[in-house]
Amino acid sequence: MQGISKRFLGVVALDNVGFQVGKGEVHALMGENGAGKSTLIKILTGIYQKDEGEIIFDGREISPKDALEAQHEGISTIYQELNLVLFQTVYENVFLGREPMKKGRVIDRKEMIRRSREVLDDMGIHIDVTMPLKSYSTAVQQMVAIARALTINAKLVVMDEPTSSLDTQEVEVLFGVIRKLVEKEVSVIFITHRLDEVFEIADRATVLKDGRLVGEFDVRELDQLKLVSHMIGREFSALERNKKDFDYNDAQTQVEVKDIYQGVRLNGIGIDIKKGEVLGLAGLLGSGRTELGRVIFGDLLPDEGEVFYYGKKQHFKQTEDAIKLGIGFCTEDRKVEGILPNLSVKENITLAMLPQISKFGVVSQKKQNEVVNKFIERLKVKTPSPNQIIKNLSGGNQQKALLARWLCMNPKLVIMDEPTRGIDVGAKAEIEALIQELAAQGISVLMISSEMAELERNCDRVVVMREGKKLAELKGAEIQQDTITEIIAKAHHDLSEEVAL
Repeated sequence: MQGISKRFLGVVALDNVGFQVGKGEVHALMGENGAGKSTLIKILTGIYQKDEGEIIFDGREISPKDALEAQHEGISTIYQELNLVLFQTVYENVFLGREPMKKGRVIDRKEMIRRSREVLDDMGIHIDVTMPLKSYSTAVQQMVAIARALTINAKLVVMDEPTSSLDTQEVEVLFGVIRKLVEKEVSVIFITHRLDEVFEIADRATVLKDGRLVGEFDVRELDQLKLVSHMIGREFSALERNKKDFDYNDAQTQVEVKDIYQGVRLNGIGIDIKKGEVLGLAGLLGSGRTELGRVIFGDLLPDEGEVFYYGKKQHFKQTEDAIKLGIGFCTEDRKVEGILPNLSVKENITLAMLPQISKFGVVSQKKQNEVVNKFIERLKVKTPSPNQIIKNLSGGNQQKALLARWLCMNPKLVIMDEPTRGIDVGAKAEIEALIQELAAQGISVLMISSEMAELERNCDRVVVMREGKKLAELKGAEIQQDTITEIIAKAHHDLSEEVAL
């Protein structure tokens, strides 16, 4: 793509951008939200039409007018929100809209089943293709989307945030499939906010900022700090935060849970949280991290065990009981469990504090506006107006609005479940800085994260979990990505041996 420019109602979305992907390479397309990544990809795949520039694909100029035309050229896109039909079978999804026909009149289902099995087996995915797609995990659904791309003989596959809803093991399966695509000389454009994935799977990275090309880089010559600096346009030393001088032994115990059992997820775990510390919970999907956070928040009632708050035993019957004590919870699924998408930013921020700013059921607009304006400014929430519908904001700004919801309650403990999932590096850095600010003010943070680097940067202690139990506890300088990964991997290996025995 050479000299690509695009304007919307006079606003420049892309300004003379160049982008080159080699045959059989994995090329990361990076940038903050609003950098122009989506616009560039939509021009490549025929969703938008460029104003200037040219696209050379496989040695000749193309200009797809829609996604179908791009498909015919050999360009396939797998979006973060999979455009699959869960109630149909795997093989029906693989050939959705392109069903082979017998004698031009009847769908050839045997051929669909045969070819679906063939392409999935070749990818190393051995499943029953006659089962409904909903029978399988999100990771398998991603593989089906890729299989669909391969059946159109795609030469270039665009993957937009393909790992956002996958756990660590599922990501490895996906990466294995990507490597097989590369062996077949299929090119991959990989868009992600997870920097560690770029260094694991990509050959080169192109960085955009504000609709302009920052540069193209060999991933082997970069590190995370350099990449982030290119993306945000300045040196970002905040990611090299020195561990704050937190004295665990002298700090007051705020929350303590003892011998918690809950369903099949929590199996006798006990932890404590000190006032003003950032405590991290690490572990694979299903390790019980989220469930433990929900028990502390009163959203899950333990079958056995005790919860203490400043030494006093608690019997939470609902989340309101925890909220009254100053505990807030930012869910990992902000779209489903966090924001109310069709309400305004203002209404979302003040949702938890409505009883405090209401009288006889009538909300004080003055008090509401004062609170909202204060926290929009403090958290740098980018919105045209407090009355903007929240679903129209970027993921990072939605997350800031959710944090504002709890901060305006003057919390003593904030539980953050995957606080930076699916947001760009700029917003991620701002949220991490906010976490440090809260700790400095004496507000405790329980940080649940699948990103080891994030835990290393931000936490004073990290508890590593597996199957609802505590595997290890790391403090200060002990908290390193490799150490956490090694503990989890060793536990998984030991468990596999036990199962084999």
